[in-house]
Amino acid sequence: MRLPALKFEELTPRQRELHARIAGKRGQVRGPFLVWLHSAELCDRVEALGAYVRYDCSLSEKLREFSILITARFWDAQHSWNAHVDKAIAAGMSRDALSAIAEHRTPEFTERDERIFYTFSMEVLEQHFVSDETFAAALTEFGPQGVVDIIGCLGNFSMLAMCLNTFQVDLDVTRSPPYPDIRGFARVDR
Repeated sequence: MRLPALKFEELTPRQRELHARIAGKRGQVRGPFLVWLHSAELCDRVEALGAYVRYDCSLSEKLREFSILITARFWDAQHSWNAHVDKAIAAGMSRDALSAIAEHRTPEFTERDERIFYTFSMEVLEQHFVSDETFAAALTEFGPQGVVDIIGCLGNFSMLAMCLNTFQVDLDVTRSPPYPDIRGFARVDR
């Protein structure tokens, strides 16, 4: 990691408060939170948004986990992918569809919600706009709050991916690299 992890005894009272909240909700303080604790007020706000989109938003657990993986692959964030791929599969995502995404192939979906969610998300990420047809399909499938929550997920998980990659948050050495075109924190020729 490019920034040193703060030792608990070095934390300010505000950082300790955040450390306790994060550990209480997530089991421990790791990954991007080791970076965000360097800016306590940003950490506070990021953690609150992250907790909402990860645990409490209107989307199903399957789609919340899927949003993490879509965004992780878009930003080549291996840390996020490896931390969430098994959770997405356990929540009902197809291993084959996720493998296709990891390999930059077009996934095939058997579930309507997954297809609409993926199409909407990729239009936002790649085109920066959403077609009227895709928006209408998403609105019908997920409702107004669901569509807003999709944007919240994509925005939060994009910021997460940028943090993980910029600060080179340690990759899990027990996991194989999920993407054929990325090694460590660099793109490789295929």
